[in-house]
Amino acid sequence: MIAATHAALLEHRRARVEVLTDRLVATIEAANPGYRATGLVPHADLRRSCHDNVVRALELLGGPAPGEGGLDPADDPAYDAARATGRRRAEQGLPLDDVLRSFRLGGRLIWEDLVDQVGESLPGAEVREVGTRLWEVIDETSAQVAAAYHAAERAAVRADEQLRAELWEGLLSGRGEDPGFAHEAARILDLPVAGRYVVLTGPALDPDRQQSALAPLRSCWVRRTGGAVGLVLVGAGRAGEVHDALRPVDSPLGASVVVAGLAGVGTGFRQASVALRTLAGEPGLAAFDERLPEALLLTAPEVAGRLVAVWLGPLLAAGGGELDALLETLEAWVATGGSATHTAARAHCHRNTVLNRLRRVSTLTGHDLVDVVPPVELALALRAHRAGLPQ
Repeated sequence: MIAATHAALLEHRRARVEVLTDRLVATIEAANPGYRATGLVPHADLRRSCHDNVVRALELLGGPAPGEGGLDPADDPAYDAARATGRRRAEQGLPLDDVLRSFRLGGRLIWEDLVDQVGESLPGAEVREVGTRLWEVIDETSAQVAAAYHAAERAAVRADEQLRAELWEGLLSGRGEDPGFAHEAARILDLPVAGRYVVLTGPALDPDRQQSALAPLRSCWVRRTGGAVGLVLVGAGRAGEVHDALRPVDSPLGASVVVAGLAGVGTGFRQASVALRTLAGEPGLAAFDERLPEALLLTAPEVAGRLVAVWLGPLLAAGGGELDALLETLEAWVATGGSATHTAARAHCHRNTVLNRLRRVSTLTGHDLVDVVPPVELALALRAHRAGLPQ
């Protein structure tokens, strides 16, 4: 590009920036529906952006081609206006196609103005070179706009994910009892503050699959280290539908509890976590209210261990081939309320065999279990042993 061309471009930039800015703003607002119909970009913002980008485009037009100066365009301050525009439009929610269309409109207006103002004063070859250079500038400017737009989108997604994660952790730790926090969590997570929720947790629960299985019930999920937690909005008496919907899905390992509103989520999560432990790793869905004795034992491990030691310790220590049969008989005897006949049916043996086994346990443990109502302590000891709690 010869010296006369540089001089002409410099004079053009000095004289035409404001004219081009006004013309570009009017053209964008008239021809680009994204700006005209949505109202997302204030007029003053649009004018400032048009002015700054026209200035930068005309400055770049008289300089080296993009990349020729040894500086990566992504680091070149000459594209700061383009990057700022991309970031702002992403934050405002204007579609990227509309943003890039406005830059194409700007390139066309600058070119038409250059031809009109300086085209006849320059040799044809110089005019062609100016045109080539202008579209190189517009292309790189558009690339910088798009890169900044996408970066802002990613940052917004990360910020939203972080906010949602923080709100979830707040709910699970009990902050839902604070009305202000509960309303903020409800707004961001799109959940009602009040209502009945089933709190679900488990290492094998996959949010996408469980949400699909639960439809049309409304649910919200979060992935956490070691599994997932979900809130399912249910009507009165419909909590059972949650288990019915999830049980066919690969027999997931999980637990649930029903709570009232977001204020109850923290307590519900703790209770569901305890219920999950009662499964001892076996597949299934454990409802907290159906596992209260096991939950009680798990939250008082020293007491649970002592129950096992006092009521089952000598039996377990004796071991031998009869241990499984004795434990099976004891569990059936407790479950049937002390009926030897019903225990025999459950244990698939003769009634006399049941009585003989009860005498054997009585001898080992020192607790008389013949012709008595099954002691609640024995029932709890069996549950604690089944849950894997140590003596």
